[in-house]
Amino acid sequence: MMPRVEELERRLSGGDALVGIVGLGYVGLPLALAALRAGFSVLGFDTNPERVAALNRGEGAFHHIPGDALAEAARAGTFAATGDMARLAEPDAILICVPTPLTRHREPDLGFVVASARAVAASLRPGQLVVLESTTYPGTTDEVVRPLLEAGGLRVGAEIFLAYSPEREDPGNAAFSTAQIPKVVGADDPASRRLAAALYGALTVATVPVSSAACAEAVKLTENIFRAVNIALVNELKLVYDAMGIDVWEVIEAAATKPFGFMPFYPGPGLGGHCIPIDPFYLAWKAREFEVPARFIELAGEVNTRMPAHVVERLAAAVDRTGRPFSGSRILLLGLAYKRNIDDTRESPALRLMRLIEARGATCLYHDPLVPVLPPTREYASLAGRRSTPLDAGTLRAADAVLIATDHDGVDYALVAAEARLVVDTRNAMARRGLSGPTILKA
Repeated sequence: MMPRVEELERRLSGGDALVGIVGLGYVGLPLALAALRAGFSVLGFDTNPERVAALNRGEGAFHHIPGDALAEAARAGTFAATGDMARLAEPDAILICVPTPLTRHREPDLGFVVASARAVAASLRPGQLVVLESTTYPGTTDEVVRPLLEAGGLRVGAEIFLAYSPEREDPGNAAFSTAQIPKVVGADDPASRRLAAALYGALTVATVPVSSAACAEAVKLTENIFRAVNIALVNELKLVYDAMGIDVWEVIEAAATKPFGFMPFYPGPGLGGHCIPIDPFYLAWKAREFEVPARFIELAGEVNTRMPAHVVERLAAAVDRTGRPFSGSRILLLGLAYKRNIDDTRESPALRLMRLIEARGATCLYHDPLVPVLPPTREYASLAGRRSTPLDAGTLRAADAVLIATDHDGVDYALVAAEARLVVDTRNAMARRGLSGPTILKA
């Protein structure tokens, strides 16, 4: 091994290196916390000046990510955030944690990855390790990132090092922090793989080396496709069993008592978050290059995409049965985040529900204790700035129906049951709390 590799490996495995993290969002910040707790110093990079300033003031960015540890590290000088990409020459390891959305035509949008790789390349120096964490299709690290890094003459595996390690965050899951989740590591040369394993071995419970970056990219997509397909299955079962007068929630809970051969997944109003609604389409798109159909993936996407429309149909029918036409009615949407107990609205099905409700002539308000103001989103820019309505008896009585889209724990569901004229529950939130009655329906 070259002395440069051995020295860098020693610093990475011992926590003596400076770690740079590009993208201080839902993936980058937990990773920064894990690195700080492992003894590393962290320099964070973000293009949002407000976020950079807030983090340097010691303010947390997200509800489920504690800001006190970052604040303490900022005061101690072991953490700083910056928008100055020229400082990318400073870290020993640079971890790219930027979004990978879809275009309007459901094709991969690698704009953030490409911009980040170009910024890294502009300041790249010998002896740096670069790791892509953004979820993407197999081949991205080698076909997209590597040429950008090598454009200046430095060679991967010799002067610089490149790996892929997929993020495995589950926002709001207190049982598994970043450091408690094994980290898959893949690279196309032994030195890069060894260095990436040394870094993640120092800040996570275990590493899982695989033979290539493409294999590691495929691991992440497989994990998310597994969830997407199984959620589509239970969403379809919900439709089938509902037509038969059978409660799918009761079926799943009973089936889950089998100690082998069954894993419970639960239906809902549609998929949300940056991973499950998006990542399967990355593989389906890449599969077309090899003329291989990805029928399960595409069918699952169709089923899950239809769920918001199904929910609104159920809601409209329920309101119509009360004697008031849905057009002109007042709907209170309960929960705007894409999953319980977090403030993340990315790809939230609640946004699609809001638009569909208003397209049918109803007024739609929302209450979410974790989303006081609806942030800007790419697809629902016109909804930005709306504010959460207080959840009180007056608000509930004024609504023609309450639609539970996200089942946050910090909600008074007993008050909802007592005061709402009609409740349409997509998450089984009421039944789980022993609340039932003729005005509480499941969708």
